[in-house]
Amino acid sequence: MIYTVLVSLVVVAAVLMCLVVLIQESKGGGLASSFASSNQIMGVRKTTNFIEMLTWGLAAAMVVLSVTSAFFIPAASGTESVITKQATEQQTANPNNIPAIPTAPAQQEAPATGSQTPAGEQAN
Repeated sequence: MIYTVLVSLVVVAAVLMCLVVLIQESKGGGLASSFASSNQIMGVRKTTNFIEMLTWGLAAAMVVLSVTSAFFIPAASGTESVITKQATEQQTANPNNIPAIPTAPAQQEAPATGSQTPAGEQAN
């Protein structure tokens, strides 16, 4: 449950980061140019500092939440690999394996003739 909460917080921080970056004033004006009236009220310098600090804060929060969530990853329920488990349940062969090519039966040696005697026997 803790893992789910942490991942949800990382997603929320990422969405907020996207919005904050879009609001920031760029060299070309960006979306911040449409908020010109708020810049006159609060002062350009203060809004820039606030948005910059918010960006850094969200970035730091995302890093901390990501590292923390790595410690709460749920453990696997079994020790068997998912692929191995699926293969044993289906009882099918891998179609990518090349089937064994049958070989010709081994040729038998010709029976020994009278001129040849086995090594263990003596000739009379």
